[in-house]
Amino acid sequence: MTRVDNRIYLASRSPRRRELLKQIGIAFEPLLLREDLRRGADVDETLIPGESPESYVSRVARAKAEAGWHRIASRRLLPRPVLAADTTVVLDGEIIGKPADARGAHELLRRLSGQTHQVLTAVAVARAARVETALSISAVEFRELADGEIRRYVASGEPLDKAGAYAIQGRAAMFVRAISGSYSGIMGLPLFETAELLARFNVAPD
Repeated sequence: MTRVDNRIYLASRSPRRRELLKQIGIAFEPLLLREDLRRGADVDETLIPGESPESYVSRVARAKAEAGWHRIASRRLLPRPVLAADTTVVLDGEIIGKPADARGAHELLRRLSGQTHQVLTAVAVARAARVETALSISAVEFRELADGEIRRYVASGEPLDKAGAYAIQGRAAMFVRAISGSYSGIMGLPLFETAELLARFNVAPD
């Protein structure tokens, strides 16, 4: 019996998303998109004035999946579904992105200290003209953080490429008083929504 090709393309550089897909048994091949706007990024992640956080994260995830599909079509690769995701942190209705440097990371963590913020992760799957998306919204409550522990956390280097300047699966777990929603979504790929989307494209765990 011929084995069905059940693999997908993952349009993400995130090692966390790769780990999460492996966790649920989804076979994938990485598909790297250009991210440097100066060199012609595949997706412009600039916030549109007046755009809500929900619309923003869903638009960017969809654009990444579509860009990934165009990439494999132009390279004449096997036409497997393309999975993409985008995560953003929201505090008081304002999108908080990744810090530009250590000082920015410290400022973001100071703002999150003692507050409850939202983590939005949108997932998109594209194949040809068909694109479907799903959105996960979780709430994360931080305890009060002392300046010294913020400095030590920033010095570890962990916050520098993370939305909201922290990784819940890393050292920042000790900052989190409570969460409501999807732990994997806070990490960057909500597995419940991801599995449901992939099932619609006839992709199942190996």
